[in-house]
Amino acid sequence: MSFKKYHPLLKESMETLGIEQPNAFQKKILPIIKSGASVYGIGPKGCGKTTALIISVVQKLKAEAFEDSPRALILVKDKQEALQLKEKFEAFTANTDLRLYCAYAAKNLETQREDIYYGVDVLIATPKQLSKLYHLNSVHTGELKLFVVHDADFINRDNNHNYILRLTESTPKAQFVIFSENFNSKIAAYQDSFMFNARLVKVK
Repeated sequence: MSFKKYHPLLKESMETLGIEQPNAFQKKILPIIKSGASVYGIGPKGCGKTTALIISVVQKLKAEAFEDSPRALILVKDKQEALQLKEKFEAFTANTDLRLYCAYAAKNLETQREDIYYGVDVLIATPKQLSKLYHLNSVHTGELKLFVVHDADFINRDNNHNYILRLTESTPKAQFVIFSENFNSKIAAYQDSFMFNARLVKVK
């Protein structure tokens, strides 16, 4: 596959970044995500998971802002992971009007509520903080297209597994994508709750 049928603004960003062709992992997983199927993407660091995630989100959102509610939700381990992922996104979205936002515990909750109220397209958050915001009616999930757990090995800690389970109950129409280095039992267990009929893409 190539990036021929992807959004022109996304292709422009990839050309600027020197991304000409998908790698082996991306060739397998990008068409599945583009098709709308839920999928597990399993592979080691450096296999291209983060780039596949960003390309998929920008493409799914048509590289443009729309109304106020998040259309892509990405759960990460902590503040550092959230900020790093946002920075990587910005390299792909600089020529678009997509609005990115990070929510994590070290940030004032009321400030986050206000910021999200004014409109976000891609919300990158820790599971616990997102749960707080959702239960305060600060995050509307009615427009959500993609629900992603990135580098999901962290779900075994700090009750993250259960936070994610509860959050997915409010997003039944979303497409679910889980990226991880390992296909562990907690991740596999999601097949019984929200990852129904999910595809599995695994590289070594």
